[in-house]
Parts: sequence; C-alpha cells; structure tokens
Amino acid sequence: MSGAGAFEGMWIGEAERFDAQAPAPARREARRAFPRKFFAGAEAALHDGAFALLLDGKSARTPAGRPLAHGSARLMALVAGEWNALVGAVDPALLPVTRILNSAIDGVAAAMAPTRAAIAEYSGADLLCYRAERPATLAADQAAAFDPPLKWARDALGADLRVGEGIVHVAQAGKALAALRGAVDAFDDPAALAALHVAVTLTGSLVLGLALARGAFSPDAILAAAETDEAYQARHWGADEEAQARRAARAGEFRAAAATLAALGGGGDA
Repeated sequence: MSGAGAFEGMWIGEAERFDAQAPAPARREARRAFPRKFFAGAEAALHDGAFALLLDGKSARTPAGRPLAHGSARLMALVAGEWNALVGAVDPALLPVTRILNSAIDGVAAAMAPTRAAIAEYSGADLLCYRAERPATLAADQAAAFDPPLKWARDALGADLRVGEGIVHVAQAGKALAALRGAVDAFDDPAALAALHVAVTLTGSLVLGLALARGAFSPDAILAAAETDEAYQARHWGADEEAQARRAARAGEFRAAAATLAALGGGGDA
C-alpha cells in the first residue's frame, strides 16, 4: 500500500491503540507496527476555502475520511511541521497537534455542547481548590502555585472559587460556576475547544485551562502549577523512570494543546 489514501486508515488504527504514557518497553513494541514514512514533504496550502495538509501535494484526511484542514494558516503550519519532522516511521505520538485537530474535525465539531459541558464539569472539583493539610511545606508550595491563577479567575472571569483542605468536596457558589461555564461557552472553534479539553483534563483544572487559553500565564508556569504535588514528591522521595516518562508524555500533549490555542488566538472571548 502506498499514498496518503492507503496510509490514513493504517496509522489511525495504531494511534487508537497507542498509549503515550505506557512503560517504555510497551511503547517501543507498539512503534514497531507503525508504517514507514511514505511521503517526501508536507505543506499547508489553501484548498477549497481552508488551509489543508498536503502530503506530496495530495490532500490528507482524518480517520473518518474528512479533509484535514482548518481556516487558520498558523495552526495548519504546526500540523505540517509535525509531519515534516517525522523520520522513518509515522509515530502518532509525534503528531499531537494533528491528533487534536483530528478529534476536533471528527468528533468535537458535531458535539460542541456536550464537549463544553464535559469541560465545565471540572469547575466543581478544580485541582486548585484542594490543598494539603500537611506537610506544611507542600501546603506552602500549593499556595504559591495555585493562588495566582485563582486570583486571575476571580479578577478576569468573575469566578471567586472557594478553597478547602483535604479531599472533602468543596461546594462552589453558583455565580462562580456560571462565570466559568460562560468562559467555556465562548469557545466556538472545534479545534480550540478540543485543545481546551486536552489542557483541562491533563491538568485537572478548568481555571488552568482557561488561563492557558487566555495567555494569562506561560504554558510552562501552568504545567508546573498542575504538577506541584508530583514535583514535591520527586524532590523528597525521588522519581522513578516510568513516572518521569509519564510526566514527559503529558508535557508533550499539554504543549501541543498550548500551541494549538496560541495558533488560534485562544479560542474564547478575551
């Protein structure tokens, strides 16, 4: 089999089975099944009113057979860059922005309301609202990392979230929840909404996801805040190889979401 049409159905099947956070031996075993790179060059070009991914001049398609295209030249330049950077095999783990766009085109576009609702559910149990009772050093780390984005949410979004200690559920005021839901509802681009979903699920925080989309803090600062507890544990008890690999995989997915949102200007009303 050769050419884009033959190849698309192959690598997507592998992508569905691939776990970027799996142990290294499992990832290496999975990659052996990936098809070899079959094209010489990728580019984003205007085609039928949108910027499409072209592989050796032929239009690439999503898993569902739709054109892999978007109205943003910046976003499609990122997608083309991923494909041009491939060496040897086509590894889905190296195409994170492409996978976000595939998800947007094949899934989110037809389910905008349910996707917004799923994202908004994080407002009721945001990572930033749950603090350690002890040790005091971890509580201090959390305060330093979590308080600034919570202040931003209060000042910029009108969402004044309550904070509690331990794992007991913290009930939030209806006004705060409505403000966060309103910020999510402002996302009308499926690709931006898909990227927001990735950022929120990876960090466990709607506030951090929205802060990323709005450019309130740098992606590195937001990722560091989300990993405050893990960083504390690593400093005090060390981190094993698999834990580090999982963190690296999550960081790659998160940065792809950040790059997608940046290319689209955030996706929600500023």
